[in-house]
Amino acid sequence: MLTVAAFAPLASQAQESRSTGGYDVPHSGNPLLPGYFADPSILRQDGKWYIYATIDPWGGDRLGVWESEDFANWTFRSINWPTKAAATSAESSDAMVWAPSVVRARDGHFWMYVSVGSEVWVGTADHPLGPWRDANGGKPLIGRNYRPGFHMIDAEAFIDDDGTAYLYWGSGLNWVNGHCFVVKLKPDMVSFDGEPRDVTPGHYFEGPFMFKAGKRYFLTYSDGKTTSDTYQVRYAVGDSPLGPFTEAGNNPILATDPAKQIISPGHHAIFRDRGTPYILYHRHGLPWREGGPVLRQVAVDRLELGSDGMLRRVMADHAGVRLGARSRERGIAYRASASGSVDGRLPAYVGDDNYATLWRAPAGAGAWIQADLGRTRTLSESLVRPEFATRRYRFRVEASRDGRIWSTALTDFEGSGSPLRLPHRIEARYLRLHVEDGAGIFEWAIR
Repeated sequence: MLTVAAFAPLASQAQESRSTGGYDVPHSGNPLLPGYFADPSILRQDGKWYIYATIDPWGGDRLGVWESEDFANWTFRSINWPTKAAATSAESSDAMVWAPSVVRARDGHFWMYVSVGSEVWVGTADHPLGPWRDANGGKPLIGRNYRPGFHMIDAEAFIDDDGTAYLYWGSGLNWVNGHCFVVKLKPDMVSFDGEPRDVTPGHYFEGPFMFKAGKRYFLTYSDGKTTSDTYQVRYAVGDSPLGPFTEAGNNPILATDPAKQIISPGHHAIFRDRGTPYILYHRHGLPWREGGPVLRQVAVDRLELGSDGMLRRVMADHAGVRLGARSRERGIAYRASASGSVDGRLPAYVGDDNYATLWRAPAGAGAWIQADLGRTRTLSESLVRPEFATRRYRFRVEASRDGRIWSTALTDFEGSGSPLRLPHRIEARYLRLHVEDGAGIFEWAIR
């Protein structure tokens, strides 16, 4: 190990205090994913969970995909399709890749319906992670001008109990006039079986999702403005997947709750685990400031049916739900300090097991965050969950037994993803993670 210059132990900020309630409580389960993602779709296959989502801010040139065996520890994955470059037509707008819907059809294949350039594209694969391929000859399934005056986005597939597939989609323009369309799909999952119908219920704007319970079909959807604090989930009820649908009287079922700091929840998916229904959705990252960048995070809560068979209001919170037996990988407990921080993003947040909070490095060169493990230990690796899983980060790790004499444990690590695994086989009490100017870290686990 290379000995470097000495530093005073635990220089700079120590672990600061935090509020006793709200979104920054340690070990909170919501948000479910570390980072900014929206419009989630969820799939379970061969004992693994997969979440497909829009990458914030406001979409990326591809999708965000997360994989987990236990619904607690999620790994960011890359898939080959769709991309902004591959899914484009002469009519495409400059809108990015948004709002995936992934299902497994009765043919055994996986099908994705996704918004790119204000159009709906369709792809298929034999595995949830692909390789994916365009399924419609290199052209959109629903073109930008398919229904002039409305936004052709937010397609959501629904597979009924008999294996018949239906596709729902539609939004408005300039945050008004949303309309919902539905069509039955032929077994090839691409061709329309009949003409699309307009089944728009009251207060519909976008993000339709069909949920069936018993013999009832619940058309759930989003209303309001996702960039503000008015986004919410509502629902309407019908006796057929093709409607008509009547808006329920107990709407909305999920909405902004300022007291809990839950802002604009919406564009959701509903799934069951061992018979229990859950709702997966996005809401604003915190602290939220209207007019700021669009940075949403994925959360999950229970969805309940009342004795009357209607949906109940979702009791959204920051605790979340645990579907697996395991908890998140926390590593060794430590006391955090840093060279500085900005915007109230405390050093303690990197070890609080909460994806709503992060530490942000101050501007300028030489930023670092430091862990005091209490005593000298044998350390094998760090797991870093950065603010943006799609961006490349550079790190350098130093180690010390006494906080005065430091040695290099890892030089010039560079990579993207989440978690980033930084190997450092070393015995130390202190670890110091050197980061780039302004970098944000949700969690830093040391093992």
